[in-house]
Amino acid sequence: MRQDAARRGFDDFVRAESDALIRSAYLLTGDRYHAEDLVQTALARAATRWHKIEEPRAYVYRILYTQSVSWWRRRRIRVVETLTGDVPERQAPAGPDLELAVVLRQALGRLTPRQRAVLVLRFYEDHSEAETAVRLGCRIGTVKSQTRHALDRLRRLAPELAELVNLKAEVGS
Repeated sequence: MRQDAARRGFDDFVRAESDALIRSAYLLTGDRYHAEDLVQTALARAATRWHKIEEPRAYVYRILYTQSVSWWRRRRIRVVETLTGDVPERQAPAGPDLELAVVLRQALGRLTPRQRAVLVLRFYEDHSEAETAVRLGCRIGTVKSQTRHALDRLRRLAPELAELVNLKAEVGS
């Protein structure tokens, strides 16, 4: 009976969180298929211990972030994008938003996995420094320094981000 309840709880969690997990994994990896594999790995690991997990969301996200860093360390290869004759599934937005999205994606790809994870947690998922530290299994000071290093690196490697954000603010006014 307890296993059935745990199974239902896991199934409900997967239905409720899958989209958010894939979005976060995509921001960490920059590749849709790699993101889906990463989510599947995280959920498979969590499923084996589901009946013991007290905070499922935090537990699964922590697996997601640590596995992202582990995969990067093991592979140490860059994903090469190739052009195909396929039409995109949906039309991309035009104007400054598209340019900002492209530049941001490229800039995130230049960061280390740990720096990417900190920025995704802090600014995309809007977690506090303490919550980010818990999810990554590190200290708050590490989150602060990784955030600072990541933002410094973004400013150095992609100064056009600041220009695009300013342009977007002017257009929105």
